[in-house]
Amino acid sequence: MIILDGGMGQELVKRAGKATDLWSMQALLDSPEMVRAVHDEYFSAGAQIATTNTYSVLPDRLESKGLADKLRPMTVLACEMAVAARDAHGSGQVAGSLGPIGFSYQPDKAPPAEQAAEIYADIARLHADYVDFHLLETMASVDQARGGLMGAGVTGKPIYVSLSVDDSDGTKLRSGEPLADAIAMLRAFNPAAVLINCSLPEAVSQGLPILTGHGFTLGAYANGFTGIHEEFNSIHATVDLLKSRTDLGPAEYLAFAQEWAKIGAEIIGGCCEVGPAHIALLAQELGD
Repeated sequence: MIILDGGMGQELVKRAGKATDLWSMQALLDSPEMVRAVHDEYFSAGAQIATTNTYSVLPDRLESKGLADKLRPMTVLACEMAVAARDAHGSGQVAGSLGPIGFSYQPDKAPPAEQAAEIYADIARLHADYVDFHLLETMASVDQARGGLMGAGVTGKPIYVSLSVDDSDGTKLRSGEPLADAIAMLRAFNPAAVLINCSLPEAVSQGLPILTGHGFTLGAYANGFTGIHEEFNSIHATVDLLKSRTDLGPAEYLAFAQEWAKIGAEIIGGCCEVGPAHIALLAQELGD
């Protein structure tokens, strides 16, 4: 079993004691040492992969804040910190996070795949000097995932693609499309791994069986939110709209992870609200 790290953005919000509409990017501007500390803590907990703090470092997000010129320096800084943490730990890999263009959970706001591919290609090239593989996160529609795979593919590095499913019905993507509709597209691109992320763990358990039996290396990393608030729908929204569960401590999360492993997941970690304590127990019980 490969153990991913846990959520970065929510850990940074907790440590900063405030939420802004820049979310995880705020730390890159104000307290980059805090990002490094989170990476170090996940490695100490037993994670084998550091995910760069670049989920939100995207042109549309930065342009909306008048920070377009910060794209390259923020990307490089985030990648360098993940690499430094990996090197200090002495082992592991670095995953270059590529989040959804438009906004999380809102695939209708994403550009068409061909247009998105051009954007992702430019960012993937920035990541390529630092990362071991690209990690497309929270892809919420077939077309959104296709655009990411097209774009990230320009570097020749392995790609993990992670799909986000509907919290109330994990057999569907957040777009409403059946998760099964993504299989033909995924088989055509043949990514190094296919995962489900940033959905309730119950929904992840519903979705994973649909992806089995198709030759994919499978993975999962759920979030610890109670659900996604209807007003959390634009790049101006702040994460304080989202409430964390009180019934998803490390032991409860481990029980879901053990279920995912039985289904066939070979890569397991955590997303938002799943922190170092959760990862430590996963590594202890499931890690190689």
